[in-house]
Amino acid sequence: MIPEVAILNIIPGKSGEFEQAFAEAQQIISGMTGYVKHELQRCIENPDQYILLVNWKTLEDHTAGFRGSEGYLQWKALLHHFYDPFPKVERYNRVF
Repeated sequence: MIPEVAILNIIPGKSGEFEQAFAEAQQIISGMTGYVKHELQRCIENPDQYILLVNWKTLEDHTAGFRGSEGYLQWKALLHHFYDPFPKVERYNRVF
């Protein structure tokens, strides 16, 4: 399993709209090949910051499958205009 981590900084004052859009967008990602699960968590100290955790079966399920899909275009349209700055997405391998 490949955990994907993204810290999402939302334009101040747009968090409510972002959460509404994410409620729709999560239906897109959860239907992708290789998707395992996801969590969206809101920062306690900074309410305009979130962390998105997504687990994929393989790296390619995210990089080629999701990112190369029609669903990703819908995901982008729903969410990308809320980010400032645009998030860095990183994937990890288990060490222990």
